Amino acid sequence: MDLSLIEGVAYLCMLVPKLDDLMMTSYGVMRDTEFFRKQKNVTVLTHTEAIKINREEKKVIARNLISGLEDSITYDYLVLATGAKPSIPPISGADLNHVFTLHHPHDAQTLKEFIKANKIKHVTVMGSGLIGMEPADALASPRLKVVLCEAESQVLPKLLDVDMAKLIESKIIESGVDISLSCRVNALEGDAEGNVCRVVTEQGTIDTEAVVIATGVRPVVDLASNAGITIGSTGAIQVDEHMMTSDPAIYAGGDCAEQHHLITGEPVYIPLASTANKQGRVIADHIGGIDTRFAPVEGTSVPQAFDLNIGRTGLGEKEAKEKGYNVVTSVSSGLDSTHYYPMHANITTKLIAEQESGRLLGAQVCGMGESVKRLDVLATALKFGAKVEDLIDLDLAYAPPFATAIDVLIHAATTQENMRLGLAKGITAETVQKRLQAGERLYILDDRELEEVEASPLPIEGTVVISLGELRDRWEEIQTDSLIVTVCGLGIRGYEAACMLKGKGLKEVAFLQGGISVTKAYFK
Repeated sequence: MDLSLIEGVAYLCMLVPKLDDLMMTSYGVMRDTEFFRKQKNVTVLTHTEAIKINREEKKVIARNLISGLEDSITYDYLVLATGAKPSIPPISGADLNHVFTLHHPHDAQTLKEFIKANKIKHVTVMGSGLIGMEPADALASPRLKVVLCEAESQVLPKLLDVDMAKLIESKIIESGVDISLSCRVNALEGDAEGNVCRVVTEQGTIDTEAVVIATGVRPVVDLASNAGITIGSTGAIQVDEHMMTSDPAIYAGGDCAEQHHLITGEPVYIPLASTANKQGRVIADHIGGIDTRFAPVEGTSVPQAFDLNIGRTGLGEKEAKEKGYNVVTSVSSGLDSTHYYPMHANITTKLIAEQESGRLLGAQVCGMGESVKRLDVLATALKFGAKVEDLIDLDLAYAPPFATAIDVLIHAATTQENMRLGLAKGITAETVQKRLQAGERLYILDDRELEEVEASPLPIEGTVVISLGELRDRWEEIQTDSLIVTVCGLGIRGYEAACMLKGKGLKEVAFLQGGISVTKAYFK
């Protein structure tokens, strides 16, 4: 997701009051052509399109879009930063009026002004990836109904595993946004004036007043391809570690260039503003004679939507399995600061590791708490090939406003390692749901305090309530003819209860990973 989209969404949801603020420096100077000329000694040619590269003569043919005149610009080195453009699905009606894409900040301005001027009450967003999720959140309000259509069976399909996506889906529904999953859009239909009025999907039709197409982006590579520069397997421009293309005088960076993944070593296309900035430095260094290299990426991405801080780094569980790894995963929940501080909030963390070695392969986070801080630590650990047990030994900063004494990340790592070594058995909410739906009998043991249970009862029929404080004296009451699943708010007491029962000789015991904070997304 490029910087212009992030900025546009910030304007759309009114975090940024004026569009010009997006083009300002932190010290209040507009980044216009004069800014680049005076402060950077860079000449910017606006209203000018590069239409052809003559590699033999080292010239770029450019056309002035106002006068129509063409001119040639000579170069010693050429940098391609042609970016990406919205990926529009091949459906009829995509060119109707009131069908929008969000790629440039001005796109957000156009959409915002249209909704306000026409008192729009219904918008359909196609796609629930990074590009679709944030606009859906920004637009949703009591006066504006938003419907999110996603062709895959989960939201954020390229970012999260199914179990983590479930947490976001639950929050989206709570916010009043309708989600239609496994809902491929076949066509858009318009009225007599050519304005979109209906979305035709595999699940039926949706009457709407506007459509936002947010089905991803694709790299703009025509200029490079027509010049005979190699295009990679991802569809983006193939580059080496110096960002050099197949022509040693031409470099490419940003959303038009591919990268390589740290874990798999394979080429990937993950367009991010942070990546583009680092690539720009590598290109400038190498042209200037400094042997700087662009390192493989981990795919670290962090959207914020529906009051949740969401992120992922490395491989997901499904992806890791497809690459041939024998994985062990864990889902755990905890607070980002001590419970007696008023601003504390929950974080759910999923770790993906290699079963045999314990090497960390990936991680995902979600919650209202400060999850991105933990994700950055996990991304750093991935960079240096850390094992999950290495995370346990991290000397992380602690003070009550910033973390619990055992940080939520270290708690996640401890849980993962105990499961990998067979010291404890965890079970996911998804597995519990599937086994109950299949008619299997499970002994669900809620070990929260009575006041907690009364305030938020576990919606699973037949649940037995014995608090952790009473369990040591009452464990013999438990029936042992089925798997015992211990449950608490965040999973910590459930883990302790499972260990206690295992110590009493009960063999078929598992704690519910992530506790009720995760379970509520599966059971209503």
